[in-house]
Amino acid sequence: MRSAHKLLLTAALRVALLAALGGLLGGLAFGWTAAFVMTTLIVFAGFAYHTWKLSQLHIWLGSELRAVDLPDGFGTWGDVLSDLYRVIRQLRTEQQALTNSLARFQQAATALPDGAVMLDNENSIVWCNPAAEKHWHISLSNDRMQTITYIVRTPEFIEFLAKRNLGESLTLKFSPTLGANSGREVSLAVQLVGFGDDQTLLLSRDISEREHLERMRSDFVANVSHELRTPLTVMAGFLETMHGTDIAGGSKPELLKRSLDHMSQQTERMQRLVDDLLALSRLEDAQNKLAESVIDMQGLVQASVNDARIMSGGRHMLTTSLSPIWLMGNRDEVSSLISNLVSNAIRYTPDNGSVHVSLEIVPAAGQAGGDLLFSVTDTGEGIAPEHLPRLTERFYRVDRGRSRAAGGTGLGLAIVKHVLVRHGGRLEIQSSQGSEDHGSSFRAIFPANRVMSEQPKPQAVAA
Repeated sequence: MRSAHKLLLTAALRVALLAALGGLLGGLAFGWTAAFVMTTLIVFAGFAYHTWKLSQLHIWLGSELRAVDLPDGFGTWGDVLSDLYRVIRQLRTEQQALTNSLARFQQAATALPDGAVMLDNENSIVWCNPAAEKHWHISLSNDRMQTITYIVRTPEFIEFLAKRNLGESLTLKFSPTLGANSGREVSLAVQLVGFGDDQTLLLSRDISEREHLERMRSDFVANVSHELRTPLTVMAGFLETMHGTDIAGGSKPELLKRSLDHMSQQTERMQRLVDDLLALSRLEDAQNKLAESVIDMQGLVQASVNDARIMSGGRHMLTTSLSPIWLMGNRDEVSSLISNLVSNAIRYTPDNGSVHVSLEIVPAAGQAGGDLLFSVTDTGEGIAPEHLPRLTERFYRVDRGRSRAAGGTGLGLAIVKHVLVRHGGRLEIQSSQGSEDHGSSFRAIFPANRVMSEQPKPQAVAA
């Protein structure tokens, strides 16, 4: 027998027994008429009680279904309401557990570096995490249940979704028109994963940086090969000439001297290239710890300026403004930074141009003291804005022919950037072309916690 039938039968039996008992007592005391009246009143009272409890239950079912608002009762109603209270508490517990699980899932999905978009069978956006909002330039609050192909209209992407080849990947390249990546090509690795009833999960990963690094690696190999091929070709040509004309025997001493001079120059060029490559390798090596000491920056910069005067040979106006400053850092690395910036200014500034070198302390936001600012400003031809973000890449040259004629290896600014990174500093570049104030300014900034405006006193060593 069902529980509901049992409860109904139990309630009826309780009312019947109570009515019979009441009627019997009334009949014995007042006669059978009183017994009938008593029985009728008890049956009516039982009916009224059940009707009242049913109305309370109906009202409660139409409310928020809070367990604390559940009406009380006795007898059969006490059993029913007690069971109902227990079921509600259990459902609330299970609901809270599901809510907590969903919250943990959403937190985990939100923390994922990859984008995830939940799509229904019509490719409408059901849910997405913040990474997906950034990748696809969508908003969950505004674009929920919008068809994603209405927002992302790239033909390759639309075709990829239409085929629904689950598990296959697509590399999608596009240039966002809005946001921080506006105007910069973005590469996304996209994949569809099926789940549930005709639902799919659109996964996306930003591989722009990886492709950029791969492109840099490819350019690096090509540039190194080209940089080494040129001097080797020159040397091979002169060696072939020497063998073919017997100038080694002394018959043509001038040609022999000229050939050896050219080969020496090319050998020095390759040696500088190898030295710079090794220096970059050391700077990038995480195992190469920074050996620090107190550096007299004024003296170090002045020594580099003196070398630059010899390099210029009087062809440039070289001025300085150097304050006495001491820096905690690696002397060899900082010296390389200074030398590269000053020598670059001399190389790329036309004759009769000017180069100004300054060393000063500038205020640092939120810190006592100030940052160290080392700047080199020239009156050269200037650099176009589109080249500025790539100047610190290895072998990147604005004008390849002019750069090689100037004698640079194409690695100087890459070394400067890595030295600053190791010292917690930064490089700022400003340049202008085609105006009266054309030229470039390279500013190397070291953090205030490495800077001292007074020479530290030597510490006494215990005997």
